[in-house]
Amino acid sequence: MRALVISGGGSKGAFAGGVAQYLIQQKEITYDLFLGTSTGSLLISHLALGKVEKINRVYTSVNQDSIFSNCPFTIEKKHGIATIGINHWNVLKNFSKGSKTFGESHNLLKLIKKSLTPAEFQTLKEQPVEIVVTVSNLSLNQVEYKSIKDFDYEEFCEWIWISCNYIPFMSLVRKYGCEYADGGLGCMVPIEEAIQRGARVVDAIILHTEVTHLNRMPSRNPFSLLTNMFGFMLDRIEEQNIKIGKFTASHRDALINFYYTPTILTTNSLVFDQEQMRKWWKSGFVYASGRSEESNDVGPV
Repeated sequence: MRALVISGGGSKGAFAGGVAQYLIQQKEITYDLFLGTSTGSLLISHLALGKVEKINRVYTSVNQDSIFSNCPFTIEKKHGIATIGINHWNVLKNFSKGSKTFGESHNLLKLIKKSLTPAEFQTLKEQPVEIVVTVSNLSLNQVEYKSIKDFDYEEFCEWIWISCNYIPFMSLVRKYGCEYADGGLGCMVPIEEAIQRGARVVDAIILHTEVTHLNRMPSRNPFSLLTNMFGFMLDRIEEQNIKIGKFTASHRDALINFYYTPTILTTNSLVFDQEQMRKWWKSGFVYASGRSEESNDVGPV
C-alpha cells in the first residue's frame, strides 16, 4: 500500500502540487491513500481524481479574497518582501459580530465546493482509494483524521475547510459540540497515521527546508509577532511528526521518501500571490524531477 502525504504550509502548497504532479504523471505512481493537513487537504481530492491540471488552475489563481470573507490584515511589499499589518476596521467588525477570531474564511469553503463538484466527490467515494484530512479538535485536545468514506459531500467539504482554518486569523468552527481548527495545530505531517492505516511506502512532501534557516522577518506589529510565534510552534510540531514517522516506519518495515523544499519559499504563507505560486508549482515539478534522477530511492510503484 502506498500513500502520498502532504504537509501544511499555506500558499507554499503550490510547491507540493508541482511535486505531486511529477510523481503522478511522470513517474506514474498509483496511490492507495492520500493524506493531507491544511493546504495539503486542498490538493489531495483532485490528485486522487487525476485532475492535476484542474487543481493547478484553481490553486495558482487564488488571492486573499478567494480565502477570506473578512481579511484581518493588510499586505505591504517592501524590497520584494511581503509584510502584514493589522486591518483595524475588519478586526473590529469581526469582534462586533461576536466572532472569536480576527478574520473569517468562509470564501474558502465556497471555493472548495466550487472546485470539487458533487459528481467528483461521488466518483472518489466509489473508488478504492482513501482520502483523509487532518483536523484539530480544540475542545477534546486531540487530532482527528476525517476519511471521505465516512461523510457526505457537504460535510467532507467542511472538514477540508476546517483543516485549513489557521486560527486566530481564520474561522473557528463548532461541530458536534466541539471547536475545530487547522489540522497543523496538532499534526503538520501525518506520516504516522498513513503507516497506521497500512501504508508501506510513503511519499511525504514537506513544505519546509530540511535544514533550518533564518526565515522570518523581525516582528513589526502584534500580527507579525503572532505569525512568527505560530510559525515557530508549527515548525517544532512538524519536526516531531517527522521523527515519530521515521520511528513508526522503522518498526513497521515501511519506506518514507521525503520531498523538502530546497529553499525558503516565503516568510509568510498567509500571503497568496498568484504569480509567485505559479512559479512554486513549476519549481516543485522541476525539483521532484531532479531528485528522481539523482536517487533511486523512490519505492516500488
